[in-house]
Amino acid sequence: MSEKTKSLSEDLYQEACQVLPGGISRNTIYRKPNPDYVAHGSGCHVTDVQGVQRIDFANNMCSLIHGHAHQPTVDAVCEQLQRGSAFTMATEAEMRYAQHLCERSESFDKVRFMNSGTEAVMSGIKLARAVTGRPKIAKTEGAYHGTYDYAEVSQKSKPENWGEYSAPSSVPVAMGTPSGALNDVVVFPFNDIEKTIALLDQHADQLAAVILDPLPHRVGLIPATSEYIQALQDWAAGNNSLFILDEVITFRMQYGGAQQWYEGFHPDLTAMGKIIGGGFPVGALAGKDEYMSAMDPSRQTLPLPHSGTFSANPVTMTAGLSAMSAFDQSAVQSLNELGDYARRQMAAAIENAGATACVTGAGSMFRVHLKKEPPTHYREAYQDAKGTKKLKQLVDHLYQAGFMMINTCSAALSTAMTQNEIDKLAQALEEGLRSIEG
Repeated sequence: MSEKTKSLSEDLYQEACQVLPGGISRNTIYRKPNPDYVAHGSGCHVTDVQGVQRIDFANNMCSLIHGHAHQPTVDAVCEQLQRGSAFTMATEAEMRYAQHLCERSESFDKVRFMNSGTEAVMSGIKLARAVTGRPKIAKTEGAYHGTYDYAEVSQKSKPENWGEYSAPSSVPVAMGTPSGALNDVVVFPFNDIEKTIALLDQHADQLAAVILDPLPHRVGLIPATSEYIQALQDWAAGNNSLFILDEVITFRMQYGGAQQWYEGFHPDLTAMGKIIGGGFPVGALAGKDEYMSAMDPSRQTLPLPHSGTFSANPVTMTAGLSAMSAFDQSAVQSLNELGDYARRQMAAAIENAGATACVTGAGSMFRVHLKKEPPTHYREAYQDAKGTKKLKQLVDHLYQAGFMMINTCSAALSTAMTQNEIDKLAQALEEGLRSIEG
């Protein structure tokens, strides 16, 4: 290809490869032969440096609840920037935002802010260990909880290494993961009460915490059942272990998070991130005062010291409060109704295409699987090499047709969207399914 026919994105990528491993800082944006570079975004649309506009159903991996450049948030952040971006002092913005989050959920007595969902989960695990004096955690097979060594165990298990269904193996993601980390993680099958409780019982005196995502993306984007949640909560309470709910993605599901799906359910700790940052890096751990107090530096003995240079910086706190204040009860309900409409339209597109596929999800999210029946756990959601190739073809088709999706062919809606964007995606999905089936 001559220099004259190169795109601006190609030129930028060649420069980036000289200073960034693989030319990028996060693998989720990588595309062959090169990722496209963004020029600007507004609402539910993103325009790249070539001038191509796409409808954004990825929303920066579920983190933009109002889409791009949400004007009230932009205005609030610009005003804060004039006053400063970070201080070695407390800020009123931190306190006001904590008040808002505690008001949203009965489970939140106190909140501590971090800079990512990974940090929130990591802090929850460390807090559980500090409180219980135990080393191990238990998690769902296939669930993504960030990149902490313990939390990422068995994210990407495969048939050749995942072991028995009734006792899944602890499989590392990164080469060189210490065996000690693997040994301290108990992996259980999702939504299977009998087998999960049996596994937990085997390690009852060593488990600091049970951590669960109530709508785990990589497990299939299917909700935990009420019976399963209740069984895990009862087990944790009866065995002096903490129940940590990972709501980094699912806090968008209800005004107070997906935990509001379950009557009488109050997790000990909740990890949050994504949408609560208003488009800026954020993490938060919230929960019962009896546990959160372990991070209180005014105590004579401090079980868990915690700090962070940019934790609770006023720009993020201001953006988060603006975005979440706008995501009120009415906005949550409207977006969830749009999610219901989207899942119906995707199902209709699958039927019209005569494709072997199905759609899962809840609230304002959905996922398309190239399987006849919706999966019920990670092993059913798993795609072999052939299925992975076809799914990539489908996601690439949608991208070329003007739609940005999460790479599992999943979507996270924003309040900037309408049924019109959903209808356009459904038409493109039908065309894409026909192309890969043909």
